Amino acid sequence: MDSLRYWVEEMHVDGFRFDLASALARELYEVNTLAAFFDIIHQDPVLSTTKLIAEPWDIGEGGYQVGNFPLLWSEWNGKYRDSMRDFWREAHCRLGEFAFRLTGSSDLYESNGKRPHTSINFITCHDGFTLRDLVSYNEKHNEANDEGNRDGESYNRSWNCGVEGETNDPVVLEIRARQQRNFLATLLLSQGVPMLLGGDELGRSQQGNNNTYCQDNELSWFDWHLKHSQQDSLTFVQRLVAFRRSHPIFQRRDWFQGHEIHGSGVDDIGWFNIDGTEVSEEDWQEAEAKTIGVFLNGEEIHSLDRQGNRIIDDSFLILFNAQAEAQTFMLPASLRGRPWQLLLDTKLTTGFVDPPSELVGDSLVVGGRSLMLLMHTHETPLA
Repeated sequence: MDSLRYWVEEMHVDGFRFDLASALARELYEVNTLAAFFDIIHQDPVLSTTKLIAEPWDIGEGGYQVGNFPLLWSEWNGKYRDSMRDFWREAHCRLGEFAFRLTGSSDLYESNGKRPHTSINFITCHDGFTLRDLVSYNEKHNEANDEGNRDGESYNRSWNCGVEGETNDPVVLEIRARQQRNFLATLLLSQGVPMLLGGDELGRSQQGNNNTYCQDNELSWFDWHLKHSQQDSLTFVQRLVAFRRSHPIFQRRDWFQGHEIHGSGVDDIGWFNIDGTEVSEEDWQEAEAKTIGVFLNGEEIHSLDRQGNRIIDDSFLILFNAQAEAQTFMLPASLRGRPWQLLLDTKLTTGFVDPPSELVGDSLVVGGRSLMLLMHTHETPLA
């Protein structure tokens, strides 16, 4: 405790991320979320005001504790990582699971009084593949670590887009770049706190090595001499971050209610199939569904700003298509007859549509393995 307080009071850090944090909750053998360590942290007048982030697992039995850490703690959300990786590759991902992760994982955190910022969302981290390698390798390639390729995680939920490792095939390279944009856009448009692995904004590769802790060389270093494609990726991420920061609908401090709150006539969130119908209870259980639309109502944000004023934002429609083929999405009946602008399309090299284009008609084609984002400005009433 003295060491932690020193870092806050003398070094002025504003919080801590605890590696393998479940180990801190082990009393004798089992993990206990009411452990003495947490009691001391919560009662300390200095530490209880800092940011506390847990990597909510360790290597011991029963160590996977995502969703179980006490109040004041945020968590690396490993379930978010796994769900998003499975959704965007050809793997089963229950549609309801995807929806929970996109909206802050209320199934993990809401019942015990936590808020969406409890969920630290990530696709990749320092352990495992980089984002570029996630879409370039089906298997780990850790031969350089001199452990016979036995070290590191073997189940990475990755997809190489048709070729293992480096290639000059323009079709494969285009899919890989698009998949990276899909992951980045999904991360920055999700509720919760986005965590980006340094170098993913540049498309950094470790040549399929997912355990480079022992590699102090070009394999783990950053190369700041960017290729054109890397500069495109960096610009895309910069714009995504700026876009998220400018729209409070993507930074909600409260959970979605599933109904209207301020009288806009439209619910605060809506989930839709490609034919414009609402997702049914049966649909939520579908594990092979790879298309869904989500409407975020900027006129139905529940929380207030720091001055106690109502928060109003633009409204957005996000269309996800993780299938290989293009799909035609119909606008839901409740959202038709209003002006919509297309802002983002991950099948484009730049990701963003410059300038934004006006949607004509009540449908649009979303390319295979891509995501589209449409905006309705709040100056035009929804109802």
